[in-house]
Amino acid sequence: MAKREILSAKRVLARNLRRLRLERALSQDDLATEAGLRQALISAIEVGTANPTLESLDRLASALGIDLAALFDRTAR
Repeated sequence: MAKREILSAKRVLARNLRRLRLERALSQDDLATEAGLRQALISAIEVGTANPTLESLDRLASALGIDLAALFDRTAR
């Protein structure tokens, strides 16, 4: 996978995670608690600096009540 594609995927993840969290009126702390993760990880994902594990992404999707693939939906706005 090209570096450009990796960065693009990070941007999509960052945008979607923030949007989904805000749609549910959750703070980063709230989401972190629901997912059993640290708030710092949520923040790092939302700014595109983290490389979260599949397990972390699965926990986030579950806490948001969505399918894991929705975190990477390039068409979502």
